Amino acid sequence: MKKIDLKNWNRRQHYYHFIALKDPYFALTIPLDVTVAYKKSKDYNISFFAVYLHACMMAINQTENFKYRIINDEIFELDVIHASATILRPDHTFGFSYINFSENFEEFNLNIIGEKQRVHESSELYPPKYGLDCIHCSALPWFSFSSQKEPFSGLQDSIPKIAFSKSYQHGDRLLMNVSISVNHALVDGYHVSLFSQKFQDFLNVK
Repeated sequence: MKKIDLKNWNRRQHYYHFIALKDPYFALTIPLDVTVAYKKSKDYNISFFAVYLHACMMAINQTENFKYRIINDEIFELDVIHASATILRPDHTFGFSYINFSENFEEFNLNIIGEKQRVHESSELYPPKYGLDCIHCSALPWFSFSSQKEPFSGLQDSIPKIAFSKSYQHGDRLLMNVSISVNHALVDGYHVSLFSQKFQDFLNVK
C-alpha cells in the first residue's frame, strides 16, 4: 500500500473541491463489445460471468486511480483489488462475495466457484472477509440498461461500483452495457476512459 503525497499531488485541488461536496460521485454507462469473451466462454464451457469479470479485474488492477482509497482522510494506492460481487441464491435473494483476484484465469474462476458455493450455503449478507481492497459489482442479466444508479450510504465512499447489463446483439457484434460509478475526488473521466479501454482489450483476448 502506497500513501499519496497530497501536498504534491497534481490532483490536489480537484480532490479538495470534490471531497467537500455532498455528492462527489459520478457515473457513466459504456457499451463494451463482449463478442470474443462470450464465444470463448462457449468454446471452453466456462462461465461468461467469470470471463468478463476477470477481464474487468485485470483492467481495474492496471488502472491506478481505481486502486485509490480514502482512509482516515488520507489517500492510499492499494496493492491489489479484489471483487465483491453480488451472487444470486436459489431463493432470489443475494449475498455479497469476496473473490480473491488472480491474473491466472483458472485460479480466479475457482475463487468465484468457491464463493458461489459459500453464498448458496449461507443466509448471511456479508462475506467473512470484507474491506476497502475490492470493487463492488453486480450482474443484472435480466435486462439491458442504458443508465443505472448505485445506492450510497451518505458516508465517504471511495470504492468504485460497477454493474453489468444483459448482453444484446448489435449487428454482428454482442454488446454489454457497463455502468461505472466512482468518487470524483479520486477519479476523472479520463481515468474511466483508461479503465474502459483496458477492459475492452482484455475482453478481446481469445
